[in-house]
Amino acid sequence: MAEEIVTIHTEYITLDAFLKWTGVADTCGQAKALIAAGLVHVNGEPELRRGRKLRAGDRVRLEGGGQWLIRREGE
Repeated sequence: MAEEIVTIHTEYITLDAFLKWTGVADTCGQAKALIAAGLVHVNGEPELRRGRKLRAGDRVRLEGGGQWLIRREGE
């Protein structure tokens, strides 16, 4: 699957909010469950913190799902 570029307009976005914003999860509860199950990787490492701050240059991958590169507007 090809990596998608996602542009944020703020300094960072939390991992659970990112999963909701991209449509991977419909609710915060679903996002939390995906993260707790170890299915979400940030920069190649499993990430279990739903409040992890994603910044420009971070890469997110969902096992069995998509891949995203975070970009900040104007950079």
